[in-house]
Amino acid sequence: MDIHNKIVIITGASSGIGAATAKKLAKEGAKVVLTARRKERLMELKEAIEKNGGEALVVTGDVTNKSDYENLVAQTLAKFGRIDVLINNAGLMPLSYIKKLNTDEWEKMVDVNIKGVLNGVAAVLPAMIANKSGHIINISSSAAHNYFPGGAVYCATKAAVKMFSEGLRQELAPKYGINVTSIEPGAVSTELTDTITDEDIKEQFKEMQKMTFLEAEDIAEAIHYALAQPARANINDVFIMPTEQQR
Repeated sequence: MDIHNKIVIITGASSGIGAATAKKLAKEGAKVVLTARRKERLMELKEAIEKNGGEALVVTGDVTNKSDYENLVAQTLAKFGRIDVLINNAGLMPLSYIKKLNTDEWEKMVDVNIKGVLNGVAAVLPAMIANKSGHIINISSSAAHNYFPGGAVYCATKAAVKMFSEGLRQELAPKYGINVTSIEPGAVSTELTDTITDEDIKEQFKEMQKMTFLEAEDIAEAIHYALAQPARANINDVFIMPTEQQR
């Protein structure tokens, strides 16, 4: 796909992987639609993109809210007339040990990490099917492959995203020309760990932080790689780990 002038919706665009991807794709000529709950952050990102000659539309919203997604799609179609790419990036990672029964945090992860992805696909799919083209990129995680202490629910949500991505690919790519990619990073230096409230997990992360993490820009490059392939080539999975991370 030549991404120049492609219309790309990015969820969780206010920081981290979402913001880095928006900058990368806008630089390559895509028109990016930025969505998250923090409007001020989105407006700052839009300004930065436009200063560099790019084009961005800001639509605030919560991925767990179906009506917010419907509004996002409606505004995107009203301005650009089509949707070429959806990047389901919004996610939470409030890790905790199961015995602590932080069930509210479990439910938030299911709502954002799984239901948010489902909501996004449901919202954009009619337009993509009508065009018989498109690309859906879901941000999963290396946690979809390997359990780590405190990550049982988080790993389960990311494994669900990985398997859902494969189901999408098999159902949509051959018939409708809609490619699907699961991006599966290891540890990335973003705000994701800010949602951790479990003090035992925070101590565990102090040791892990001695390692050199991936940067959000590394994942943006991987996303660009997946998008830049010809329509005949579907990049099913991109599994990218920090050099120093074992699993």
